Amino acid sequence: MNWVLRDQAKQQNSPPLQGRGRGWGLSANRMAEIAGYARDMRCNPTEPEKRLWKHLARSQLAGHKFRRQAEIGPFIVDFFCSQKAFAVEVDGETHDVHRDFGRDKALGRLGVSVFHVTNPDVMNNMEGVLTAILGALEATPDRWERPHPNPSPQEEGLS
Repeated sequence: MNWVLRDQAKQQNSPPLQGRGRGWGLSANRMAEIAGYARDMRCNPTEPEKRLWKHLARSQLAGHKFRRQAEIGPFIVDFFCSQKAFAVEVDGETHDVHRDFGRDKALGRLGVSVFHVTNPDVMNNMEGVLTAILGALEATPDRWERPHPNPSPQEEGLS
């Protein structure tokens, strides 16, 4: 039987916390729960997220590769550029500034920079949003030399 890492982590004789560099100190069940939330969010994006993704997908923004609804520790960010450890969050009407501040601070401790844009900006000023994101990306140092030293086993994103 071919098991993926998450299946192996769920074995009965597996320790409760993952220590293989991928678990962020979370249990296998919690990791699976977060992955499920992220999958649901990818299947049901908001309209501003759909519109922004059209410009970030397929490395369209100056060659920077982004993932949608990326899992980072116990968090899910709207868009994530792993080369720069840079997250873009699209803030909607239910945006909670205090909660986001704590979340951004925790992501910062994990080495992730977070950039916020609002729904109205995405809907009404896409060029300005993309310019601002690109400026912040260019000001953020790369985490590794290109190409990534550990390419995706599925050759994801290669053209």
